[in-house]
Amino acid sequence: MGASKHVAVIGGGWAGLAAAVKATQLGHRVTVYEMAPQLGGRAREVDFGDALLDNGQHILIGAYSQTLALMQLVGVDIEQALLRTPLCVTYPDGAGLKLKAGSPMLAFASAVLRYPGWRWRDKQALLVTATGWAMQRFHCDPALTVAQLTAHLPAAVREELLDSLCVAALNTPASHASGTVFLRVLKDALFSGSGSADLMLPRLRLSELWPRPAARWLAAAGASIRLSERVDSLERTAEAWKINGEPAEAVVLACTAPEAARLTASLDPAWSRTAGALSYEPIVTVYASSPGGRLPHPMMALRSDERRPVQFVFDLGQLGGLDVIALVVSGATAWVAKGTQATTKAALEQAQQDLGGFLSQALAPLRTTTEKRATFLCTPELQRPAQHVLPGLFAAGDYVEGPYPATLEGAMRSGVAAASAIG
Repeated sequence: MGASKHVAVIGGGWAGLAAAVKATQLGHRVTVYEMAPQLGGRAREVDFGDALLDNGQHILIGAYSQTLALMQLVGVDIEQALLRTPLCVTYPDGAGLKLKAGSPMLAFASAVLRYPGWRWRDKQALLVTATGWAMQRFHCDPALTVAQLTAHLPAAVREELLDSLCVAALNTPASHASGTVFLRVLKDALFSGSGSADLMLPRLRLSELWPRPAARWLAAAGASIRLSERVDSLERTAEAWKINGEPAEAVVLACTAPEAARLTASLDPAWSRTAGALSYEPIVTVYASSPGGRLPHPMMALRSDERRPVQFVFDLGQLGGLDVIALVVSGATAWVAKGTQATTKAALEQAQQDLGGFLSQALAPLRTTTEKRATFLCTPELQRPAQHVLPGLFAAGDYVEGPYPATLEGAMRSGVAAASAIG
């Protein structure tokens, strides 16, 4: 451990709070600047007046070791906060992948062999391909998209399983998604140890999973958190960095990529251009009231196409006690272009058609949230900005250079790595 420093963390999302907690652990004095009136970034709860709902749905999996460790550190009871089950991605008609507890590789093979509706040659093709990926240590030509990587597989395997896993993990359609990143996700989720593929669905609002417990932990440790304070200027002097004119010996840029690009435009133009060049993919979440209705599983998959936008549905009654279902449209560029009203209408019609047998009455719309910059577009050979910007200046966020797509785990790991690099 080096000498204690004053560390400024710009951004109070999941990455920024991870950086702040780690820096505090290392003995540094930390100040967090957050332009919004609340912490959590894109993964937080939102008070809509008539309902307290999340700004979109997020899931964790057993392989999220850094996220789970940090949550426990700040006092979150993992067993109470998250519903943990073996991976189950099923459709309303019963088709889908259902893993059993135990060795992920054996559980995956068994689940494929039990997949209802697939022909033997479909199952054999996937198992042979997965074995080949494992033998190649889950590496592929970095120029390949997921669609190209899986093109030789039967349509049922691609459309029913792999394309759904791709859009869930990368929020990027298989036709544009990085095969390299997709394989890394599969490796860590399905083939990295017992429980790594487990679904961990939030029973609490997102703000109670990490932002609020982290803020309480930081306050108790003497860190300062400044809400509703936008950083307008970041300067480098001979002695220190200056944030809005206030000195700090090290800075972690944990704000959004566009904000980080703005703040570094004159300091490091090349880094700024890389951060500013990222493209984004939106996610739309349609919340609907479902009094008395219960789905077979708290999370289910739906078949989507150009008229049916929803890929996943969450029964919040089985998680947080709300008589609400959340309909999630990932990779939602085309639907955002159609407008909120059209997307909401199509999502509700699809849900009523697919889930009507499990509902006691027609779904009533509550709120529709659109996160236009939900994640960066995770394309092959994407150049992402580096963690180290300049001496004493580091970047943290799910978009920063690394092996993962834009996930909570990617954000948390990035925050910890940035704080650890301060020295």
